[in-house]
Amino acid sequence: MAEFQVARKRLYSLFKDMVDIYSPSGKEEELTDYLEEYLRQRGLTVRRQTVDEGRDNLIIGSGTITEDLLFLGHIDTVPAFDIEQFEFSQSGGRCYGLGTADMKSGCAAMIEGFISAQEKGYLPETATLALVVGEEESGDGTTALLEKFSFKEALVAEPTGLQPCLEHFGYVEMLVRTYGYRRHAAMASRETNAVRCMLNYLLRLEDRIEEEAETRINIRDLHSSESGFAVPDQCAAAVDLHIPPGFASSDYAAVLQEFSIEHLNTTGASHYEIEFPTRTDGFIIKESASLVETLKHVYRESSIDWKPAAFRSHSDANLLRDSGCGALILGPGQLSLAHTIDESVDFEEVVRASRIYTMLLKSLGISS
Repeated sequence: MAEFQVARKRLYSLFKDMVDIYSPSGKEEELTDYLEEYLRQRGLTVRRQTVDEGRDNLIIGSGTITEDLLFLGHIDTVPAFDIEQFEFSQSGGRCYGLGTADMKSGCAAMIEGFISAQEKGYLPETATLALVVGEEESGDGTTALLEKFSFKEALVAEPTGLQPCLEHFGYVEMLVRTYGYRRHAAMASRETNAVRCMLNYLLRLEDRIEEEAETRINIRDLHSSESGFAVPDQCAAAVDLHIPPGFASSDYAAVLQEFSIEHLNTTGASHYEIEFPTRTDGFIIKESASLVETLKHVYRESSIDWKPAAFRSHSDANLLRDSGCGALILGPGQLSLAHTIDESVDFEEVVRASRIYTMLLKSLGISS
């Protein structure tokens, strides 16, 4: 294992710098500029791909970009809970800060893996690293990437605790609006209040979804008309549903709509609207896939137990799958800590991730 020792100080410094640069979706430019310079200084070929004004993907490799294997990471984060408290800090072996788990640790580990493989002379021409923008909102960075390239296989560094995720959940986004009658607050009644109609429906929906063992529901947003001292005549809710692979998202949405219509008709709402702006299917990667076989070999060489799991969120891997690319999820950090006020990752796990990526690149170079 000696030849696979990671440049820990370099990795730590990179990771710290990445977390200290604020890069919420839509404002990734400073971090993009930093990473482009960092990678060029270390001998890698870097290309910028425009996604939007002032927003670019970075596409990295040893020379000519090929479409065999993609290493994918997103450099954007959700907005900070507190703009004065988002930066990197450390306590013991844990690193804290916005994006430490999702997914600047994974990006830093991939970058170090590519640099290390380049320095040791075994970075395969068949591997491409893409650092994309916009994953936490619309996925516009990966959408732009896939408009130009068609990759065969991909490894996405979302936080999995270094468990290889061969299963990926699907996602259904539902928007619901209820309408009532605006009147003086003293004239309120159960049948005319749009907010109460919505709450009644959402409680029934939550009970219905929780009967399904694996599906996860998140009531993300709830807004009403702001009309002062009056009964609200409108209420809107956004609901996230993560569904296991094997369920077609379009069929799931149809069942959900039927259930919703049945119950919204009993809430007293004057009328309502239901939309499904986003629907993506889950998927399963076969153990016989070439990338999976190579990764299993790396795990055996590293004496790491092979324990495949399911990634229970949606991610850019859904877009990759829709383009015909088999996407495996593997990265440092825990999904349960992503987007939390105390987001963190064990730095030793980041080191292990970088070692795995480096060994994977070497194995791919030998087999190509």
